[in-house]
Amino acid sequence: MTGPGVTSAGASASPPAGTGGGPDLRATGERIESLLEAASTGGRVARERADELVRLVVDLYGAGLERLLGIVYESGRLDDELLDRLAADDLVASLLAVHGLHPDGVETRVARALDSVRPYLGSHGGDVELVGLTDDGRVRLRMLGSCDGCPSSSVTLTLAVETAIREAAPEVSGIDVEEASPAGAKDASVIPVTALRSRLDAGAGPEGGGAVDWTPVEGLGVLAPGEVSGFSVTGTAVVGIRIGGDLYAYRDRCPSCGASLASGSVARRLGGTAGDAVLRCPTCHGHYDVRHAGLGLDGTDAHLEPVPLLARDGVVALAVPRAVSA
Repeated sequence: MTGPGVTSAGASASPPAGTGGGPDLRATGERIESLLEAASTGGRVARERADELVRLVVDLYGAGLERLLGIVYESGRLDDELLDRLAADDLVASLLAVHGLHPDGVETRVARALDSVRPYLGSHGGDVELVGLTDDGRVRLRMLGSCDGCPSSSVTLTLAVETAIREAAPEVSGIDVEEASPAGAKDASVIPVTALRSRLDAGAGPEGGGAVDWTPVEGLGVLAPGEVSGFSVTGTAVVGIRIGGDLYAYRDRCPSCGASLASGSVARRLGGTAGDAVLRCPTCHGHYDVRHAGLGLDGTDAHLEPVPLLARDGVVALAVPRAVSA
């Protein structure tokens, strides 16, 4: 099969992402959840006692944190510069938010969270607009321009936005996604959060598998520009691709021939602009647009299946179906 003419993209090694010091906070949170689940096997009373213990510890440390801030304020040290430093630290900011002590309001934090994922949305041809907050604490959004005719891309983008908001403002009571108005971009494609959740919980995609987990993937974040590599994420085959400073992840399966794409190559389309990225299947030589949700470029309806990806604090995580317990 003959596809678009391409020229090889350059590659230069990227420095490893920093991991920082201290405990793995994600792992700690997951361990707490697993211990609470384990407590459930001892019966309802055991689970209730475990939940109460967690609540009491959280309340105790919350009261201590509030008193600490009070002492700093009374000492004249709680100025704007210190508040900005506290709000900029993910761990401290999350603790302040949980206890209602964060210096920034919910709307400010939500807007900042949206700004943090806009480069990722833009790399898939999408964007998001903050419509506002309701009186009962729900966030209203409008998703824009996310790859015309590609529902799987809309799921990817909406999940990335939802995760960023819940990390920045855990106290929000819900997230509602509105459809773009007819006057908006004609390429707008919206999937409400309710539909997103039902799709994910049903195990969207050819392999099914139930709900999803955000799983850190070692080695994905250090791919060099133009590099393609395969990964196994909780039993799901995934292909990772870096284009410039952007990372992309897709199910490792060519939709035309079913072969693995892990040994495929990335190049630029003939006549394309800088940054164009075409993934070539090593088996059938099919071509797919990496930047635009894996759109097929050979005159067929075939397209790759995106896997939701988020990069935070040097850790790259993918959302893949959670294994179903036997």
